[in-house]
Amino acid sequence: MKGKLNVPNTLSLIRALLVPVFVATLLFMIDIPVWYCIVPTIVYILTGLTDMLDGKIARKYNLVTDFGKFIDPLADKFMVIGSSIAILVWMMLRGQNTQALVFVWVVLIILLRELGVTSLRLVVAGKSGIVVAASMLGKIKTVSQMVGTVIILIEPLIPFFSENHILSYVCMGIMAFTTLFSGWDYLKAYMPHLSMD
Repeated sequence: MKGKLNVPNTLSLIRALLVPVFVATLLFMIDIPVWYCIVPTIVYILTGLTDMLDGKIARKYNLVTDFGKFIDPLADKFMVIGSSIAILVWMMLRGQNTQALVFVWVVLIILLRELGVTSLRLVVAGKSGIVVAASMLGKIKTVSQMVGTVIILIEPLIPFFSENHILSYVCMGIMAFTTLFSGWDYLKAYMPHLSMD
């Protein structure tokens, strides 16, 4: 079936719908001990699993549709941007101001990279008809963001690290580096197409 609501497209829609659920559990359960970390983490992992599965299923069973090409990257943007901003607010509400001050730069890098790559895709596709495919560095960036986010969410439950946030800072550094590096990789690869007459 290649209809709009095939399995991959349904997974993408579920991902988009899980983002506000993640934000709600993260912010509204903040005063519930232990569960304020566990529930949002479970929701986030489920959201990430839909991201891993939808593209693989679409390609394996030839279920690629125009609707899927629209909803999949849109759901991805919702997930990346929505979760990043929500976690920043979560840090501030918990009084982790130093952690939030560092993370705000990571969020800024993520936002600028997502806007830049999305604009690059649109311009290159419109000008030369070339589809900017996801690169290996882009996939590494996505994995680093997902793993880093999960670690940041569960760190308050880990003795020692809950006080100094070392794990969070390491994850933030890795997230920032892979995000910048993958963005530069896209720009370097497709810049020649932007200079075409």
